[in-house]
Amino acid sequence: MNIEQDLNRFKQIVRGKIRKDLRKYMSQGELIGRKGRNLVSIPLPQIDIPKFRFGPKNTGGVGQGEGQPGTPLGGEPGEGQGQGQAGNAPGEHLLEVEMTLEELAQIMGEELALPRILPKGQKNIVSEKERYTGITSSGPESLRHFKHTYRQALKRQIASGSYNPSNPMVIPIKEDKRYRSWKTKPRPERNAVIIYMMDVSGSMGDEQKEIVRTTAFWIDTWLASQYKGIETRYIIHDAVAREVDKTTFFRTKESGGTLISSAYKLCRQLIEENYDDSEWNIYPFHFSDGDNWSGSDTRECMQLLESFLFPRCNVFCYGQVESEYGSGQFLKELKEQFPSQEQLITSKIDDRDDIYNAIKTFLGKGK
Repeated sequence: MNIEQDLNRFKQIVRGKIRKDLRKYMSQGELIGRKGRNLVSIPLPQIDIPKFRFGPKNTGGVGQGEGQPGTPLGGEPGEGQGQGQAGNAPGEHLLEVEMTLEELAQIMGEELALPRILPKGQKNIVSEKERYTGITSSGPESLRHFKHTYRQALKRQIASGSYNPSNPMVIPIKEDKRYRSWKTKPRPERNAVIIYMMDVSGSMGDEQKEIVRTTAFWIDTWLASQYKGIETRYIIHDAVAREVDKTTFFRTKESGGTLISSAYKLCRQLIEENYDDSEWNIYPFHFSDGDNWSGSDTRECMQLLESFLFPRCNVFCYGQVESEYGSGQFLKELKEQFPSQEQLITSKIDDRDDIYNAIKTFLGKGK
C-alpha cells in the first residue's frame, strides 16, 4: 500500500512539473523525442524520493577513520583529473518519464483551460460495444452472477424441503448457477479530419517549418483526445498546391512564388470528395509567412473562405509564422475582410515562444 501511495505521489509531482514547464516544452519541442505507438518521452529534472540508506555495521560514524585534516577524498592520487577549466554552474541530471498522449492532452487542457469540444455528426465510424443485458443459465465462470446463483439455490432448497432455517446453509449445484449475458451493439462514433496547409515557398525556412511541426504536434494531441477517429491530410503549396504525406510536408522546400488560393482550392476539393460536413468535424490549419503573389489571388482566397470553407468547417485557423522575407500582409487582409467572423481564428507566431499562445488561441473556442 505504501509503495502504491509513493507511486501516486511521484506521478503527481511529475504532472506538476510538466504543467509548470509546459510553455517551455511547447516552445522547445522537448516532448517530441520519441512517440512510440502511444507514448511520448518527457525529459524532466531528476526527481528523487527521499529514503534511508543503511551502511555496513561497525564502520564508525561520520568523520571517523584514518586520515588527516585536508586529505582529499576519493580514489588514488591523480585520479579524476580532467581537462579544461572548472565551472561554477551545477550539472543537469535528467530523468525520462513516459506518459500516454491521453495523459499529456489532459495536462494540456487543464493548463491552457481548453474547453471540451462538442462534435457534430454520428455516422462515420461505427464501433461495437458489449453491453450486459440479462441473466442466463450457462456461461463462463468469470461471468457467474453470485446473487442470482444464491437466490436460485435457495429457492431450490426451500422447494425440496432441504433448507434448514436453524442452520441456513445454501450450497449451489450446477443447475443453480446463473451467468451474466451480453449483446454486442453497434455504437456510432463522431469523426474528425485535420487538413494542414503550409506555404513551402523560398521565404519559409527550416525554423519556420520546425515551428509548424511543433504546433501541429500539440494540435494533434488535443484533437485526438476529443474524437474517437482522426484523419489527417497534408497540403503544401507555393504557386501550385499538392497533397503529400506527413514526412514530405515538413521537409519540402521550394523556390517559387506563392499563390495561397491553390491550397484553398485543393482543400475544397478534398472536402467535397471525402468529407460530408453534416457528419464530419473539419479542421483546416493554414501556415504561411503572409506573402501572396497578388491582390487578386488574395481576393480569391477570401471568396473561397466565405462561400465554402467557413460554412463547412468547425473553425478555420490561420497561423502566420514570422519570416525575415515575408511581408505578413495576408493576416492583415484576413482581419480587415472578416473582422467578426466566428469561424476564423488567426494567430501571429513570431518565434517558438509564441507556440503556447497560438495553441490556446486555435483551440480555445471549443469548436
